[in-house]
Amino acid sequence: MKILKWAVIGIGRFGKIHARILDQLPGSELAAMVNRNPDRLAEAATEFPDARAERDFESVLEDPDIDAVSITTHWKEHFAIAKAALEAGKHVFLEKPMAESRAQCEELLKVADKAGGLLMVGHVCRFDPRVTAAKKAIDDGRIGQIVSMHAKRNLPKAPGSIRLDKISPLMGDGIHDADIMMWFLNRAPDEVYAKNIKFGGFEYPELGWAMLSFGDDAVGVVETVWCLPEKVATTIDAKMEIIGTEGKIEIDCANTGVSIVEASGLETRPDTVYWPVQRDTVIGALPNELACFADCIREGKPVDVITPFEAARAVAVMEAAAESAGKKQALPFSFER
Repeated sequence: MKILKWAVIGIGRFGKIHARILDQLPGSELAAMVNRNPDRLAEAATEFPDARAERDFESVLEDPDIDAVSITTHWKEHFAIAKAALEAGKHVFLEKPMAESRAQCEELLKVADKAGGLLMVGHVCRFDPRVTAAKKAIDDGRIGQIVSMHAKRNLPKAPGSIRLDKISPLMGDGIHDADIMMWFLNRAPDEVYAKNIKFGGFEYPELGWAMLSFGDDAVGVVETVWCLPEKVATTIDAKMEIIGTEGKIEIDCANTGVSIVEASGLETRPDTVYWPVQRDTVIGALPNELACFADCIREGKPVDVITPFEAARAVAVMEAAAESAGKKQALPFSFER
């Protein structure tokens, strides 16, 4: 098996999760890590002493020994780094959202088409076994034709507040559910209508709702509220209901199956699906996602679980939702290559 040498660009909280996975992934080696913040870089170097630590990503892209990069920076930095990495011939795993705008996503699609390396955007929900079970049931015709979908992905104030100066609820979390809805239906909406509500001093609104109209056949509602009361008994209230002409499916991602109540009364529900740790090894959907990309690199085949086009389309839908909320009217939507 060819050993793939990886660099993680953006070794913050989530970047370190990527680094732990790549450090343990069979056939992969964590060779380098990048962060502009010297304190975070030094902290990561303590945990991963065998990986090269760099302040700038350009030096990593110039290294011919680096096969692939995992980009986990702020989403507004995705475009420039991913474009440079693809043009440098690297395989690129890019966390969602793919880029800051539809235009940037379309440019990345063009760059990826000409690049020697593969591009995969990290929509981890497509590797969630609950979501994939629903997808199979839909494809098998078990609920008939989808007519309605309602998803919510809501956060308590504390985790919501640390995100609201970085990204909007719809672009940050609603993008997951918009992508899943389009995946379930195998098509994009033809109209988008959204409403944001902003009442605090953050850059982005505390909550956003988007309605996706799929012609006269189906409708999807995406709810993202990042200001739930602190005492609410959930880490994330994430659920989806899919109603068909002959049945329905409910996906409950809020209930992790484990609830821990401490003497102080603090209740936590640790992750058991996306990147939980079992016997000092990170397991779950995210390792499966990175392993899938590594396999595609070795086998020289395109990524089909989530294509770059689909990832770009999801950003375009959320951009349309933001525009709709600003104009206070429904907007027509289309996204084609």
